[in-house]
Amino acid sequence: MMPSVRKELKRCSWAHGGLLEQYHDVEWGRPVHDDKKLFEMLTLEGAQAGLSWETVLRKRNAYRSAFLDFDFARVAQMNARTVDRLLENPGIVRNRAKIEATIGNARAFLGICDEQGTFDRYIWRFVDGKSIVNKWRTSLLIPASTPLSEVMSKELRKRGFRFVGPTICYAFMQAVGMVNDHLLGCAWRAGPP
Repeated sequence: MMPSVRKELKRCSWAHGGLLEQYHDVEWGRPVHDDKKLFEMLTLEGAQAGLSWETVLRKRNAYRSAFLDFDFARVAQMNARTVDRLLENPGIVRNRAKIEATIGNARAFLGICDEQGTFDRYIWRFVDGKSIVNKWRTSLLIPASTPLSEVMSKELRKRGFRFVGPTICYAFMQAVGMVNDHLLGCAWRAGPP
């Protein structure tokens, strides 16, 4: 039996195993302009704090269910009783601060949408509307945060967001394609092979 072509192609070194490979191959570093998807990734990146990305990916479907398919307008209406109920949900990260932050972030997200028309328009201005394409040879060279992710973090915090430190913001930027950090040898660097 011949091995799959995708197995033969070189990926970024962190993308090993089913969920990580799939996420790397299909999503990571691809520009996202859909507000609902942007809210999803901001939520998941915040949930990851202190955990592995693979753990969060395993919980992703439960997050979609718990947070109403990431409908930020509906999530913004959640209340303290909802938080208590979500703390009983074994499918998500049961951390009160992270759950409350998701709800508060939905409210702040909605505020930006009301002000700017879309969150997409607001967030992509940090990179002048186009992806920053880095040229890293190894994952060890990729920074955990950058001056730009620090600026984004400060601005989001001023607007009431939580769990949006510079490292989370940089991971979010990578996730939604504001930054393309696929390694130079990665077959997915320029898009799907």
